[in-house]
Amino acid sequence: MRFGINTFLFTSPFTTESTKLFGTFKRWGFDTVEIPIEDPSHIDPAKVRAAAEKAGLAIGSICAAMGPGRDFRGTDAEQKTAMDYCTALVDQAVELGCPRLIGPVYSVVGKADAVEPAQQKVEWDLVVKNLKVLAKHAEAKGVTICIEPLNRFETDFLNTCDQGLKLLKAVGSPAVKLHLDTFHMNIEQKDQAAAIRKAGRNLGHFHACGSDRGTPGGDHIDWKSIAKALKSVGYKGDVVIESFTTDVKVIARAAAIWRKIEPNRNDIAVKGLKFLKKTLR
Repeated sequence: MRFGINTFLFTSPFTTESTKLFGTFKRWGFDTVEIPIEDPSHIDPAKVRAAAEKAGLAIGSICAAMGPGRDFRGTDAEQKTAMDYCTALVDQAVELGCPRLIGPVYSVVGKADAVEPAQQKVEWDLVVKNLKVLAKHAEAKGVTICIEPLNRFETDFLNTCDQGLKLLKAVGSPAVKLHLDTFHMNIEQKDQAAAIRKAGRNLGHFHACGSDRGTPGGDHIDWKSIAKALKSVGYKGDVVIESFTTDVKVIARAAAIWRKIEPNRNDIAVKGLKFLKKTLR
């Protein structure tokens, strides 16, 4: 098991210049870095990979930023935009030496509304069709796509582990796994540990966040049961802290962070890492 940090805590967008953060992450004790790529043109993959290797960090995952226009259940134009973007991310993952693309790789974040059953089926079929195409490309490139259910306020499409597993089965690709996040599960799952055990070997990525998006361990989540569940399913992948603060204005607005959750954002990383290493290892 490796421990990583998502760069949204410190910057948006991530660019080649943002690699100056890598040395600090390594000094704090992180094994991996998770990079949200808001636009493939923002980075030079060769330089980013070289900077990570120099710092002694692995680029464990790149995160899809499913912003406006990127929607596998949207219009024809939105589906094409999403496919072009996600395909480019898979290609960049290869260049970065990164094994996985993670996040809500199905629909634009923030699209959340009551949808009639007939329309739900239409949208479901569109996502499955598009993910099958993307999965074939990922298989050929040796990249895993880890699909993340989000909470009900961020999407109406995929909220729970059960829904995620249903989508994996429908896509039917060994290149598609499940990505669970303690913040979203805190809202949507009745029992986080049970959801992890249900995911089992299909669990490909894991985000560890406080119940309020703050420091893991400084919240009400039952971390001991989560640790037991991860061990019981033999999870050996990355555990990544993905938290947001008001310091990064664009992300704060997108994630509805309206107040200072912690006194110091560095503490989210440093204290959170210390807690996770003690609790999960």
